[in-house]
Amino acid sequence: MPVDDVAQTLRALGLRASVEALSALITHATSSRLSPTEYCEQLVALERRERDAANLARRSRTATLGTIPPLDGFEWAHPRSIDRDLYEALLGLDFVDRAQNVLFRGPSGVGKTMLAQNLGLKALQEGCTVRYSTLAGALADLLKQESLPALERRLKHYTGPGLLILDELGYVPCDSRAADVLYNIISRRHEHCSTIITTNLAFKQWGTIFPGAACVGALVDRFTQHCLVMDIDADSWRQKKLPPPTRPTVAASRRRKRP
Repeated sequence: MPVDDVAQTLRALGLRASVEALSALITHATSSRLSPTEYCEQLVALERRERDAANLARRSRTATLGTIPPLDGFEWAHPRSIDRDLYEALLGLDFVDRAQNVLFRGPSGVGKTMLAQNLGLKALQEGCTVRYSTLAGALADLLKQESLPALERRLKHYTGPGLLILDELGYVPCDSRAADVLYNIISRRHEHCSTIITTNLAFKQWGTIFPGAACVGALVDRFTQHCLVMDIDADSWRQKKLPPPTRPTVAASRRRKRP
């Protein structure tokens, strides 16, 4: 039987490796005179790689991490204060195994989202289920559900993943109903799964985002019970990268003044 036909038959039996990859393996096994055992070992290894890659691609789509700036582009020397040792320890993902939470806190533009997303990517690569969303986006998604059963079904998107990343707490004010939904998420994940939150606010200021919400104290208490805090003291890196504004020349100013 021709090599491509054998490869097609293997695909028909459920193998996920491409016809090209299977054909190349069969040709290699023939030319190298591999034993049946050796050929089976390499076939299993090829299929495992394909399945792992497909699994990662599927979980990556579900994670909605978006475009992630590479971690090697982060300027560790830019912040006045940042605990790099803590972040490198976080990359080991022990906090996920222990169901600990992580808080990235600092002003806008200092890299909180980038650091959180790279932790999410690392967790994905290690087989963890991940979901990323801005806090405003997650709350809007949940609050638009028109019935309690629909809300319960949708909540599983945020309570189920091994690692949940909620970005930008403190940038958009929310009402007490939104606070109740967030409390519901944090409470259900408490001591079961890890949650990362990025914010520009101290814990005592969270009440300003959810004015009048009675659950804010309990929300903070649950989130902080097993929480690692990474404070970033820095000026905005985005503002530093912007080119300086150009000043108009005298000639250009005169042109604008002409009727």
